[in-house]
Amino acid sequence: MTDTAIDSLDTLRLRIREFALARAWERYHTPKNLVMALSVEASELLEPFQWLTAEQSHHLSDAQREAVRQEIADVLIYLTRLADILDIDLLEAAADKLAINARKYPVEQAYGNALKAPAPPPIQDRSDD
Repeated sequence: MTDTAIDSLDTLRLRIREFALARAWERYHTPKNLVMALSVEASELLEPFQWLTAEQSHHLSDAQREAVRQEIADVLIYLTRLADILDIDLLEAAADKLAINARKYPVEQAYGNALKAPAPPPIQDRSDD
């Protein structure tokens, strides 16, 4: 537990911004660099699960759980910083995406089915019309 609580995404966003500004890192925090760093951290999140069965992945050791916790924090920090730089409201974006997914995967069709929704039909070239 830290000495200064972070109780909202806004507080987290501001703390990350202040952290970067205090170190003069803003010139490095381009969208391209942040996306690359986010990808690296998301890949590092795979390591504690490598070679585990699906069942074992539910029952991590304390050390594995702490490693996962640290990598999730890194992913959240980079994602939050990227959203801040691009002026994207994470909660609004997530709510919008959940609404899109609810339409794309209605319960009656998706219940118990992990398959991806079928791709939409290709767009017809109408330049000859």
